[in-house]
Amino acid sequence: MNKQKQEPLAHISKRGAMPWYKAWAIRLGAIVAALLVCALVTTVTTGENPIAVYGAMISGAFGTARRSWITFQGMAVLLCISLAVTPAFKMRFWNIGAEGQTLIGCLATTACMITLDDKLPNAALILVSLIAALLAGALWGFLPAFFKAKWNTNETLFTLMMNYIAMQLASFFIIIWEVPKGAGKIGIINQSTRAGWLPEIGNAYILPILIVAIMTGLMYIYLQYSKHGYEIAVVGESQRTASYAGIKVDRVIIRTMVLSGALCALMGFMMTAGVDHTLTTTIVDSRGFTAVMVSWMSKFNPFIMIAASLLLVTMDRGASEVASALSLNHSFADILTGIILFFIIATEFFITYKVTLRKSSKKEA
Repeated sequence: MNKQKQEPLAHISKRGAMPWYKAWAIRLGAIVAALLVCALVTTVTTGENPIAVYGAMISGAFGTARRSWITFQGMAVLLCISLAVTPAFKMRFWNIGAEGQTLIGCLATTACMITLDDKLPNAALILVSLIAALLAGALWGFLPAFFKAKWNTNETLFTLMMNYIAMQLASFFIIIWEVPKGAGKIGIINQSTRAGWLPEIGNAYILPILIVAIMTGLMYIYLQYSKHGYEIAVVGESQRTASYAGIKVDRVIIRTMVLSGALCALMGFMMTAGVDHTLTTTIVDSRGFTAVMVSWMSKFNPFIMIAASLLLVTMDRGASEVASALSLNHSFADILTGIILFFIIATEFFITYKVTLRKSSKKEA
């Protein structure tokens, strides 16, 4: 008796190139569908008017000039870290260490601001702090890349481990530098002298935003038009093909991760010297992990990352307003964020792949 091999119920295959206008129409449709589902969930679970919930979220993010500046500054922080991890991810190097690479930049900056505050002019102190942060971040990127290139270690576990090392180092030095003793925290660094603080342009929010805006354009040029960007793309497609093409894969891996770590630390420098002016173990606030999602959702396109970062920061900023204005749990806005992200990620899957169902065949008698 012959047994026919049964075909799977569904077959997934990669689509051909889809016209850009069609892809964006699908994305916009998915966002509209996500908002409708969020409205339904809001009405069923809370009884609140979904329009009021959306309005509270927008108000929390953009209700006043100060709220708007804080939102855009938060977007710049997340965007910068997303830009930093993008070269590594495009190379298929799974850098999960952005949290630690950013934190080690904060720690290096704090060390310079505290130990050199009365020994250098302010401009020199800022420059030394920047160099120290970049070197620290570059080291945090170099170590997992070197071990990966030489001994093919698991970069996911290695970079994740480096996060905890950075966190414990920060905890150690916070106790050493705590003010007052026994407080368990540093507080605002050099609050009276502002030694090592970045200068303000217009207000305290603009300079980091401008720096990240310039970084966005430079990263796009680097990935799309530079020799290094081309090598990153080739290595990401196939390391064997890259080797046959004469590309030194080990060198590309190490160089790219040094860049990624240094750019994360650049954000750490700006957070300590220009945004928060302090150091805590939670100063990065898991944005190193959120940046991974932003980079992937944007398909490594720096300009699309702007919209993705703004969406996530707006939802996060709006959550507090939803909780206070409508007396809802703070986590409810996170649920709505999760629904929207689910629709966006699912849409990217169906834009890239197509699912073909098995056709039923009638057996002849």
